[in-house]
Amino acid sequence: MDIDARGPRFGAAVTTVVLAVALITGSPWLLAWQTLAFALGAAGGVGRSPYGWLFRRAIRPRLGPPTEFEAPQPPRFAQAVGLLFAGVGLVGFALGPQWLGLATTGAALAAAFLNAAFGYCLGCESYLFVRRVAVRAEQ
Repeated sequence: MDIDARGPRFGAAVTTVVLAVALITGSPWLLAWQTLAFALGAAGGVGRSPYGWLFRRAIRPRLGPPTEFEAPQPPRFAQAVGLLFAGVGLVGFALGPQWLGLATTGAALAAAFLNAAFGYCLGCESYLFVRRVAVRAEQ
């Protein structure tokens, strides 16, 4: 079942803010929260993440009906990629080296910002690329 395309973009906007604040403050706790949000989104789909829940309960009822839908698999893959980057960033912040935390959290922030500001989901595009390569390999 396809999902409202505005939901993942809203989640990316919240993620952008959380990751920016985590980078500015160097807070491993904020990054841990975002890592958990990514884990829930990767495991259950973007609708099961805290930001998906917030969108569904508080934002979507105030908007008109959706006009654009997307398959749930690409955003779910993007959540898994975000989980990987945030998890490595968390290790970098908690155990070192600090540059690893900064670099991977910054990369996750850049990807979230691209989606929030421009509607370009880097993780989704990566998913589609991997699928195309897999299909060609099968032929």
